[in-house]
Amino acid sequence: MISPEELNNNAVNSTKEPDGNLLFPVFLKLNQLHTVLIGAGNVGLEKLTALLGNSPQARITIVADRVLTEVEQLVANYPQVSIRQKTFLESDLNEADVVVAATGDNELNVKIRQAARQRKLLINVADKPELCDFYLGSIVKKGDLKIGISTNGKSPTVAKRLKEVLNEALPNDINTTLQQISALRNTLSGDFASKVKALNKATEVLAPSAKPSFYQKNKTWLIIAGLVLIIILIAVVIYR
Repeated sequence: MISPEELNNNAVNSTKEPDGNLLFPVFLKLNQLHTVLIGAGNVGLEKLTALLGNSPQARITIVADRVLTEVEQLVANYPQVSIRQKTFLESDLNEADVVVAATGDNELNVKIRQAARQRKLLINVADKPELCDFYLGSIVKKGDLKIGISTNGKSPTVAKRLKEVLNEALPNDINTTLQQISALRNTLSGDFASKVKALNKATEVLAPSAKPSFYQKNKTWLIIAGLVLIIILIAVVIYR
């Protein structure tokens, strides 16, 4: 959680040259929006797989003059997804809420972006971070738990590796824990503060202990004692 002090520091430094990852993470309800995906080649298939893998009820219209067989096979399992096999026209975005361009044609991608901007639509352009309003980052999924990973467009490969690490590290029964905490939350009474306190108590086992370990509390003295012991051992070896 960002502290008020950090917010104040950000406000003070807002006129300076920005650094770091300035993206704001959000999770979209694509089942309540209309996504237009332009392109149905290998890149389009990759984007479509990511969209449906995370939001199986997403309403998607695919516009492409050529469509891979794999795209058609995937769409066959999702009745809310349709394919318009045609050349892209700006009017194809008239009913869109979100746009994903995956054509592999740089000039066409720029044209699509311009049409999206004119309609004040958010757009993702495959492999062109500078043309994107948002990125389709790596996602870790464990039941109802989702974790989005962003490298600010710098290295999708690193994001992929982090995804693998988190998938391996998170227990498979984490979703059971989520359901239990949700059931507990529904039984709680009292004001907001008391509910938060109860939930914090119930979930503290999920976070590392805030209490410093013996080593952390005595690190300096332990290092000094170790150095003294090494000196004594060296002296014994030299003068025996």
